[in-house]
Amino acid sequence: MAKRVLTTESGAPVADNQNSATAGVGGPILLQDQHLLEKLARFNRERIPERVVHARGSGAYGYFEVTDDVTGFTSADFLSSVGKRTETFLRFSTVADSLGGADAVRDPRGFALKFYTDEGNYDLVGNNTPVFFIKDPIKFPDFIHSQKRDPFTGKQEPDNVWDFWAHAPEATHQITWLMGDRGIPASYRHMNGYGSHTYQWTNAEGEAFFVKYHFKTNQGVRSLSADQAAELVGKDANSHQTDLLQAIERGVNPSWTLHVQVMPAAEAADYRFNPFDLTKVWPHSDYPLQRVGRLVLDRNPDNVFAEVEQAAFSPNNFVPGIGPSPDKMLQGRLFAYADAHRYRLGVNHTHLPVNAPRTAVVDNYGRDGLHATRNGSRHDKNYEPNSYAGPAQTDAALAAPLAIHGWTGTHEAPAHTKDDDFFQAGELFRLMSEDEKGRLVANIAGGLSQVTRDDVIEKNLAHFHAADADYGKRVEEAVRALRED
Repeated sequence: MAKRVLTTESGAPVADNQNSATAGVGGPILLQDQHLLEKLARFNRERIPERVVHARGSGAYGYFEVTDDVTGFTSADFLSSVGKRTETFLRFSTVADSLGGADAVRDPRGFALKFYTDEGNYDLVGNNTPVFFIKDPIKFPDFIHSQKRDPFTGKQEPDNVWDFWAHAPEATHQITWLMGDRGIPASYRHMNGYGSHTYQWTNAEGEAFFVKYHFKTNQGVRSLSADQAAELVGKDANSHQTDLLQAIERGVNPSWTLHVQVMPAAEAADYRFNPFDLTKVWPHSDYPLQRVGRLVLDRNPDNVFAEVEQAAFSPNNFVPGIGPSPDKMLQGRLFAYADAHRYRLGVNHTHLPVNAPRTAVVDNYGRDGLHATRNGSRHDKNYEPNSYAGPAQTDAALAAPLAIHGWTGTHEAPAHTKDDDFFQAGELFRLMSEDEKGRLVANIAGGLSQVTRDDVIEKNLAHFHAADADYGKRVEEAVRALRED
């Protein structure tokens, strides 16, 4: 077998990769050593800005297979027939910590899924919880600032975390999820995934439905206690990455069953609470789970940087038959996610292999910019309309139009008869066993008791009292006991 020749970036053979060129033996290094300068300059630029949130992540390729007929609800081609398979890439992540953070921590987990469909890429960006802390994107930067490292101390501060939550009563439901038993998944394989937001499906007849996605793990839900997680972090900070990588390498391919909840669009306006509120779930008694298909992960990336860190998911990447809803958090993310990738990876990040469509043909008038790989030829125009047989619009809407009315302005969400920031948090608490309630209360009190301001503690306690009298009483007593020690 012929020996491979090491070359420079320009393709020239490298004579010596062990010694820099110097002015004589032992002399100073020469500026003309192009190979040395190129290596150092490239090394300095190997890292790109990490994600502000979801920085620490793992991913794998796989496929989605349709198992049930859903053509009555959506005309999306990749869901058009039982047995149809679509290649996918799934990225898991923690939310708050940096790229070097540990995996087994109490934090929501990102569940970002890219479908490489024949009609273009469809990105579904969600979490391992069906709800979130806030319902309006204008609060998102402030929320994340409160959860990240403090500018002065350089670490996450309970005062900041709980002060924001004290002023965001809608966070009570997600806090109950996060501080409960599912707050630290045992692995990425042993947790559910949710689209979290409300989306719109449209069938071939133009009928619109609102849907929520539920990916139920077929490995069973397994979680860690705070003590188990602390021990695991000490042994392997990359525990979830290790588990996912090794499972797929030995052929134990994790899978999830996708179910959806389907709400006819006409029912949304009169539903008892705002169905587009990201801090709430739809009760299954109102809208039962309907099975759609199976997601399987069966191939690890060959290069984590190229395929996991450069993977770009944008919830505005829809395909015909699927579209947005009036969910305000989703509306904000339609812009924010794509813009984050333009900053991190450049305007041509969709040209990168992990982000490029597999079977769909990309044909538009985007040109130039850093790292462009599709600039056209002398025969291709960069404007539209034109007289040169360039690509043209289809005049076929991706999804049904959303009806709007009223005046522009900074409105609060429309009031429904049962809108409430606390009721569902209380329902979740009442569903728990006594042991689960005990662990939930201990987890909340452990953080809240570290807050230095009494008024912030009192505001948070009021939220738990409003959710459930017993919930509030237990948390208050646990906080008091810890502060008196």
